[in-house]
Amino acid sequence: MNLDFLATYYPYFLYGTLVTLIISIVTIFFGTVIGILMALLKLSNPKPLRWFANLYIEIFRGTPMLLQIMIGFTLLQNIFRLPLISIGILDIDLSRLLPGIIVISLNSGAYVAEIVRGGINAVDYGQTEAAGSLGLRPLQTMRYVVLPQALRNILPPLGNEFIVLIKDSSLLSIIGIYDLMNSAQIVISSSFNPLGPYLIAGLIYLLLTFTTSRLLSRWEKHLGKGYHR
Repeated sequence: MNLDFLATYYPYFLYGTLVTLIISIVTIFFGTVIGILMALLKLSNPKPLRWFANLYIEIFRGTPMLLQIMIGFTLLQNIFRLPLISIGILDIDLSRLLPGIIVISLNSGAYVAEIVRGGINAVDYGQTEAAGSLGLRPLQTMRYVVLPQALRNILPPLGNEFIVLIKDSSLLSIIGIYDLMNSAQIVISSSFNPLGPYLIAGLIYLLLTFTTSRLLSRWEKHLGKGYHR
């Protein structure tokens, strides 16, 4: 395999990776926040809130993310009139990037909601009753008693969702976001090398997901210290 193109085009991979990391970190944060909120709504007593959470989750889990990105971009591109920003040699159109981030965050939130809901339901109800007998309010019980214990249950599947998000960020290349995937395509069109840039991009994605997996594994072990069922 000819890798001579790297000497000339490595900045595209460097800054494309940086854009991918920015997208991934932002969507992981907002996806987690949305997911926790939707999980709490789904577990709440008022039926309208449960119906809303169920509808939201079913829509975003039941349709392809690529379709969601295209629909979201079409609906939101005229709302956000934002300038270009430069990240190294790449010009990023915020009017395209922001709708993409919103859609991926909403999609991730639907999956995180089910992960969090399952983790909360796995906590023994006796813990909630004990907290109530000590005078804790429902929100205090959820924050200080249930969620810390649920975190041990939800961290492994939540880590898988984070890894999926890193890979799914490449779908934003379809709306012209110059992430790692789109940068590889630019190198292919400029270097006339149809395979090498894709392999380099694949290795970078593998490095990102492997590193994330190892960090989450260490965090999981740290949380498990001194904990016995």
